Amino acid sequence: MNYIELENFRKAWVFKHQDLKVSEDDLALIKPMTANRAAILWSTMICKEKDHPDFFTSSDWVGKSETWQEELNWEKAWEEGEDFPEAIQQFLDWQANTTVYFCLSRDEVLETRFDVFVRNWQNFMFLADGSFLVGKKRDAVVQFMAEGNAKLGKRPNN
Repeated sequence: MNYIELENFRKAWVFKHQDLKVSEDDLALIKPMTANRAAILWSTMICKEKDHPDFFTSSDWVGKSETWQEELNWEKAWEEGEDFPEAIQQFLDWQANTTVYFCLSRDEVLETRFDVFVRNWQNFMFLADGSFLVGKKRDAVVQFMAEGNAKLGKRPNN
């Protein structure tokens, strides 16, 4: 088994928020991974040694300045109830059906489709604490920082 029921995800409240309703169809496509599956994906796509974004150093690809091409603010659009920032969408250049992973830590990864993420991005941002958005078989990456900025970059080819 690779997934747990969304209702069993300890942070599922972000998708049940009264002011930010997520459709039943989209809820069905937001799949929290089991801790074991999340750890495999995290080790493969994010970091083998560190468990959480708080622990990255300049020796990790995510801690290297050359990884990141641009930084912009997501929080203003979030606070004003706007659509997912166009600059981030253009940078990623992903199709709607691209499988994406919203990576919180080694134990917590959510899988969905890019169009589901874009429609419900405000819900996901309740979990922005250095969290990563990566796409299956894609090298573009976004790291959403708790202070309201997003770093746009490219993952190295491992």
